[in-house]
Amino acid sequence: MMLDKKLLEELTSDLGLKNPFVKGKDNPVRRCWHFSTDGNAVDIIFYDETDFINGMNRIYVTLQKYRVVILAFSLMDNHLHLVLYGDFDECNRFMHDYVRRTSHDISVRHGLQHKLENVPINHQVVDTDFYLKTVICYTIKNAPVAGIRYNAWSYPWSSGPLYFNRPGYWCSPGWLTATGGTITTDSLGLRARLAALKTKETPAFSARMIGPVVFPGDYVAYELVEQLFKTHKSFNFFLCLSKEEDVEARGGSISHLSIPIQEMRQHKTEICQELFGVSSVKFLSTKQRLMLARTMRARYNSSLKQIIRLSGLVYEEVRDILK
Repeated sequence: MMLDKKLLEELTSDLGLKNPFVKGKDNPVRRCWHFSTDGNAVDIIFYDETDFINGMNRIYVTLQKYRVVILAFSLMDNHLHLVLYGDFDECNRFMHDYVRRTSHDISVRHGLQHKLENVPINHQVVDTDFYLKTVICYTIKNAPVAGIRYNAWSYPWSSGPLYFNRPGYWCSPGWLTATGGTITTDSLGLRARLAALKTKETPAFSARMIGPVVFPGDYVAYELVEQLFKTHKSFNFFLCLSKEEDVEARGGSISHLSIPIQEMRQHKTEICQELFGVSSVKFLSTKQRLMLARTMRARYNSSLKQIIRLSGLVYEEVRDILK
């Protein structure tokens, strides 16, 4: 990753990487933040593989403008998580800029204007090395916790595959590895760069590309994260230790899902057709949406947040009605 020397020194100091390890004692960390979008606010952000590819590259493009370091991230189809280092205002601007650019991409590709315009963006202060390790592992565990059939270290739309891997390797999907090697963003001509990165901006630093995706190891400080955990055994320990409740207690949570959301979307469509003769909740009244939610809750072992979101209702308004 391209970090200026001063920022690297600040990061090393603020993460306490040179502090001696004392068993049972948490070391303070500074200028670390966990940002996430509200998964209940929109039904979907990334509609297909191309959206995810664009979303990955957009992290690299957006990062050019900010003095921010990415420690971990995960892009889910209806929300996203980033663990960032830097001054809060700078990290906050980066996060909002990324969401704004994503909203623009949705409007261009899918014709949905201003979809993310009012999506809530949550943040948490990360103040100890213990909680930083917890929230990093929580972030990269989002896919398997949501029932998506990946391990935390193999979900391709996250930083999970980077940590404690063999040098120079990345657990990328097969369609990325069958491209005959890597190129750099600098080696692309102007037209090719604009097409690949969906930007008119000249990158401040060059990065490797694996197929259509900028290699995440060139913009995620994964080596410093490895120093934070110290050993792969510690990393695996926190992967097993980190729980949703540990993060929910500080706000900015994601529900545990017993059934993958992709399957629940199909069930929702089937129930809409069965009960009301339509294929979308946009044709349903509030009373019908409540009936849809109750039917899904009765038939499937899924979280209340997920069911309410799929029914097109507001969680805070109806959660007590549906409990």
